[in-house]
Amino acid sequence: MTLDPQVRDLFDRAAALGLPPYEQQTPQEARASYLEVVRARRGPHVVPEPVAAVEERTIPGPAGPLRARLFTPPGPGPHPVLLYFHGGGWVIGDRDTHDDQARALCARGGALVVSVDYRLAPEDPFPAALDDVRAATTWAAGHAEALGADPQRLGVAGDSAGANLAAAVCLAARDVGGPPIAAQILIYPVVDATLDQPSVVELAQGYGLTLATMRWFVDQYLPDAATHRDPLASPLAAGDLSGLPPAVVVTAGYDLLHDQGDAYAERLREAGGDVVLRQHPGLVHGFLGMAPQVAAAAEAVDLLCADVRRALAT
Repeated sequence: MTLDPQVRDLFDRAAALGLPPYEQQTPQEARASYLEVVRARRGPHVVPEPVAAVEERTIPGPAGPLRARLFTPPGPGPHPVLLYFHGGGWVIGDRDTHDDQARALCARGGALVVSVDYRLAPEDPFPAALDDVRAATTWAAGHAEALGADPQRLGVAGDSAGANLAAAVCLAARDVGGPPIAAQILIYPVVDATLDQPSVVELAQGYGLTLATMRWFVDQYLPDAATHRDPLASPLAAGDLSGLPPAVVVTAGYDLLHDQGDAYAERLREAGGDVVLRQHPGLVHGFLGMAPQVAAAAEAVDLLCADVRRALAT
């Protein structure tokens, strides 16, 4: 399948912004550039998707309070609760850049979504972000009932680097005995920091996320090359993937990371896991944020939300 023409048009308009590649900027400059890209993808007339309530919170973290945004779905509770970890290569992004995604998972996925800001690299490299999201997951499990949620239906979700963190949280929770996680939602996940797959070479440039940018992200988060094969940094490197929560894995055909996402889904299946793999052949890395202007991305978000609703139904 060819690249979706609406995605190509979006790339052309993004190029007109004249922003340098992230790897040619400081982390602070890259964060500001990413905000411009997000605004361009949203378009000028997008109205935030309505939910029943939005609340700003701070929750305890291992190095200080973490900022979080809670989205409550319409209808009577208790609702399932879904921790959402934003993407951005562990370097850029926050709960504001991924507000649209969290709202969709809440409104159409039927979950109380806790969108968490974790510490970013290179100021705070591995395992800082992981430590933060593990703390947030433990907090949500302990406070689910007070939030009007069901602690037995707690899931974790993330896109890109956030999916890496979600997968790692599940591995860590399995190995230390909790908290219990009912589902993991992994959207175009980074699960192998070695970047050693054919699609990484085949799609190295021209489709949004480039290999040069991805290597820069990895180097910021994992400056010690010895950690690139640590299962909590590269879940695909884990020797044992049994005993993990049911998974929804989403990949895109024009994403240089799609081989590793597909491989992780297959490894989970081989280990006896319950896995739904959604492959979107004409789309690219980061397509969730393109939904306002790309019809195929909007359809993919609808499908994702239906999968979330099913995964956390019981």
